[in-house]
Amino acid sequence: MEEPSFEKHSLEKRPQQGAPAPAPAPAPAPPALRASDADRDRFADILRNAMAEGRITAEEHSERIGEVYRAKTLGELEPLVSDLPEAGRAEPAAPARPYEAPARSLGAAPAENLVAVFGGATRKGRWRVSRRTNAFALFGGIEIDLTEAVFEQQEIVINATAIFGGIEIRVPENVTLRSTGTGIFGGFDVKTVEAPDPDAPVVSLTGFAVFGGVDAKPKRGKRLKNLRTGG
Repeated sequence: MEEPSFEKHSLEKRPQQGAPAPAPAPAPAPPALRASDADRDRFADILRNAMAEGRITAEEHSERIGEVYRAKTLGELEPLVSDLPEAGRAEPAAPARPYEAPARSLGAAPAENLVAVFGGATRKGRWRVSRRTNAFALFGGIEIDLTEAVFEQQEIVINATAIFGGIEIRVPENVTLRSTGTGIFGGFDVKTVEAPDPDAPVVSLTGFAVFGGVDAKPKRGKRLKNLRTGG
């Protein structure tokens, strides 16, 4: 009877000399990790480029961009671009519009905050619009007039919150105005407009009104003179 070959079995189990060890898979970012403003801007750029390429519609973009700026964690941001090309997520996309400011990092630009508590706040005239504007009115009123503003980005987001207060927003007639806001025992009235020029600035309005009101619409007779320079 032939004796079992223990040497053969031991050689089969022994790893081959010189074989490289498999590289460990990169650990994904923790879903509960808090998202930064730069993270939100990066995902907003992905959505903007996806719309420009025809991968998502303007309505889908408007809905998702509101979710981007409401997201608190990376886990909330990832599903918003999970059906878009992976390559676009690896690094920020190159500027595709003339409103991108070349002299500074837009992701690091601070948001502008307008607060009215038992009072009022106004932003109008010739001013440079931030990529993000947070407006909060509590028993007060806020007026945001973009008709003479300088747009340095192709898309800006205004997060409006009105609680027992009011926020009024006016934009030029020849820009795009979109909204994902909600009225809760209040009004979130936005006259949405899609500009015929694809290079026109896009104003995306998000937020909510509770026992208050948010009103946004184009201002008659006010237009940006040169869409390519945002002025």
